[in-house]
Amino acid sequence: MKPFTVPTSDQAPDAAKPAFYRFTKLTGKMPNLYATIGYSANALNSYLAYVNEQVRGTFHAKEREAIYLMVSQFNGCEYCLASHTQSAIKNGWTEEETLSLRDGAHPDKKWQVIYRVIKSVIENKGQVSDDLLDEFYALGYHEAAIIDLMVLINVMSFTNYTYRLIRVPIDFPLAKDIA
Repeated sequence: MKPFTVPTSDQAPDAAKPAFYRFTKLTGKMPNLYATIGYSANALNSYLAYVNEQVRGTFHAKEREAIYLMVSQFNGCEYCLASHTQSAIKNGWTEEETLSLRDGAHPDKKWQVIYRVIKSVIENKGQVSDDLLDEFYALGYHEAAIIDLMVLINVMSFTNYTYRLIRVPIDFPLAKDIA
């Protein structure tokens, strides 16, 4: 495989440079995975717009981070597990909670059900049993929530699969393995 190198802001296409600038201003760096996605300014900019719109969805930031961790665990993405463990902790989860979320062992039934829905979506190519959907709706969610959850699974799967394809260096502290 031809190796991917992580481009610097100077090496990025002009249309991707504003994203490099925003990330660096907000976080102090441009994460390697996003920088490499930036080889295609179209991919980076449309991905970021898609992600940014999800703040208006059913799930708030802390919940989105939990979902991202679960999806990344199922998809086997070390990069996103590292990145989103840090983000989850910044959004109020403890490191121990991030591990229990990834393992489907969080004590809150809500997270057990969401874990099983995500698992079914990923393992069954989108299919979820009616009984499991009924459990999801019994948590107080409605149709918009299941669609928003599908979007979050999609968003995270894109970066998961991209990392697994290009294998850039992980520039976050590695996430602990689940037992």
